[in-house]
Amino acid sequence: MITRSKLVEQLRDYQIRSQHKCPALTIFSPKPVITTWADVTVAILWAVLFSVLVISSYVTLYFRHFWLSFAIICLGIFLPIRLRISRQAHARKRERRLLLPLSM
Repeated sequence: MITRSKLVEQLRDYQIRSQHKCPALTIFSPKPVITTWADVTVAILWAVLFSVLVISSYVTLYFRHFWLSFAIICLGIFLPIRLRISRQAHARKRERRLLLPLSM
């Protein structure tokens, strides 16, 4: 059953999503929604780190350091996974906060 509070929450989420400053950077943001310029800079820093990891893995493969390249590739795979886990944790926290009664 659709309640008024669910509709209000959906409208709020839609408004927040429509105000994204940089929607392409949400992949590298540790928060589910980029709202401030500080969030944008953090996402840019994570994107730059990911790019450096990808480039360094190619360089180490070129010089035939396979184990080092493998370690760098693992870090490059782990980075977006960890950021996604962080976004999901923030979303769960936000949902729990919205479920509290207003009298609290």
